Amino acid sequence: SAVIAAQKPPILSVLRELHHDVSRRLRDMKPVPPPVGEREAEPVRPIPLHLPPPGQRGDGAVQKEAPGKLDTIDLLNFAGVGTGDYGFQPPGAPPDTNGAAGDTQYVQWVNDSFAVFDKKTGAKLLGPVTGKTLWQGFGGSCETNNDGDIIAQYDKIAKRWVMAQFSIKQTPELECVAVSQTSDATGAWNRYAFDYGDNLPDYPKIGVWPDAYYATYNMFRGKIFEGAKLCALDRTAMLAGAAATQQCYQLSSQYGGVLPADLDGATPPPAGAPNYLLNFGANRLNLWKFHVDFVNPANTTLSGPAAITVASFSPLCRTCLPQKGTAQTLDSIADRLMYRLAYRNFGDHESLVVNHSISSNARGGVRWYELRNPGGTPVVYQQGTYIPGKTLWYWMGSAAMDKVGDLAIGFSTTSPNDFPSIGYAGRLADDKPGILRKHALTFKGHGSQINGLSRWGDYSAMSIDPVDDCTFYFTSEYLKASGSFNWSTRINSFRFPGCQ
Repeated sequence: SAVIAAQKPPILSVLRELHHDVSRRLRDMKPVPPPVGEREAEPVRPIPLHLPPPGQRGDGAVQKEAPGKLDTIDLLNFAGVGTGDYGFQPPGAPPDTNGAAGDTQYVQWVNDSFAVFDKKTGAKLLGPVTGKTLWQGFGGSCETNNDGDIIAQYDKIAKRWVMAQFSIKQTPELECVAVSQTSDATGAWNRYAFDYGDNLPDYPKIGVWPDAYYATYNMFRGKIFEGAKLCALDRTAMLAGAAATQQCYQLSSQYGGVLPADLDGATPPPAGAPNYLLNFGANRLNLWKFHVDFVNPANTTLSGPAAITVASFSPLCRTCLPQKGTAQTLDSIADRLMYRLAYRNFGDHESLVVNHSISSNARGGVRWYELRNPGGTPVVYQQGTYIPGKTLWYWMGSAAMDKVGDLAIGFSTTSPNDFPSIGYAGRLADDKPGILRKHALTFKGHGSQINGLSRWGDYSAMSIDPVDDCTFYFTSEYLKASGSFNWSTRINSFRFPGCQ
């Protein structure tokens, strides 16, 4: 069911970029060396969502057993940027592992550094290079800082890469966004800096949509949470390398952890469709519709949120994920939806898929949803909590669907008897709704994170090959040996046999 939750209407602000330019070809730039020494990345800032305490309510969609073997065609499984791979040593933690598949390449970005790979062979084409390598010659703090909270996206419509990271070491605090000039990530880039004054634009997430790049942030003034900021960046101008504006709505502190819809597949949304944005509350999802008009901002609108009732759940406790051989536990980042909010238009219906981390049966699991009819009255078509077996904890998920409606969710697993590892579960389009098949282990971890470092990830990334629209690419982290600041990452690809 869906009802409109009352809130004070947010006010639209229109802001021009602070600066923009065109870079030299990335492959011609001299790589900027990573910083020396180990540091923890910017502290994760909890979002006060007014939810019941973790573990205080039952789960209305729990899946305790997983039927059948997950039948997929495994393709690549190779090392991403991490300890000892490609001459890399992590200067900080966590990696915030992120990446996307393009027409011929896979770009992976972890906090501080990124690399470009051949998506068919896994061969390294460039990197790892420090993130600010991309900003050489740009000037200002985008060039001098390398603060992380990174996103690597592929604009499937324009066949361009979109890369973003924030710069927050000084005022004004910035989001630095670069759009490639071609489908080759090693070529030239159109670069932009967007100004957020003295407010921290924390946990930025970007969704590609035909009319804009939609960005969401958790805004903080010092340690005070001010609510989610929802922004539309002028995609048309940025693709052309022209001066660009952003249009933003600041929500109240009642709302945080909002994700923008990100387009998958060759079929665009219906003409004029707004971008859909989502977060969660107590046993509900909140959906906004953001329609932007860069020619006449008076026509820009934000409606919602529509409150969509879901099966009962309790968010996972904040720092409680167990690991083998240590009392050190890991952070869950369970106060927000996990990246991405993947959108697909099947022609006869539109779907959004997303997940977050929950507590059930005294363990951590992945709650996932498929929403349909987001442009009308949104409905939960299916939902489930994936927590099979009796020992493993599951968290840090990322979900997507292929062109025939098969669903895959990648995640991390751990337990008191297991090192943190990487896996994924999935379902075929015609499987029983709300049920994922038995998960596959992508890569087994060989160590636990210790020495007081609880941060793990903050997010992972499941993306779809834009050419065949069938192949899934998932990237996340693991450890080769117990320690701290010694994370590694993995990139694997697979598809379901029925998707050709």
